[in-house]
Amino acid sequence: QVQLVESGGGLAQAGGSLRLSCTASGRTFSNYAIVWFRQAPGKEREFVTGITRSGGQTVYAGSVKGRFTVSRDNAKNTVYLQMNSLKPEDTAVYYCAAKVGPYSDNYYSYNYWAQGTQVTVSS
Repeated sequence: QVQLVESGGGLAQAGGSLRLSCTASGRTFSNYAIVWFRQAPGKEREFVTGITRSGGQTVYAGSVKGRFTVSRDNAKNTVYLQMNSLKPEDTAVYYCAAKVGPYSDNYYSYNYWAQGTQVTVSS
């Protein structure tokens, strides 16, 4: 089992940047594929990005492609989400989630979740 803790959320101006971290404790972090979701008030949770166990492959939602970058440092048990050129519509609670094994786009298979961190982008 793995426990995930997020950090790095906060307030940014439109056009600014924030970096989120998702740090795991527990078993071997490199065994876990990671995804990021976000949920804005009154909206459904949406996929943002995902990264394979090695970090060699990444996937992005169209709404963030070219602005957000996901990476991981398995030696530090941490995945990062670098968010640049932020827009007010990026305002949401961001969650990282993990699953053992290969990356999957079956997002229901990600059964370990962090607590979420608020990102607010002002115009």
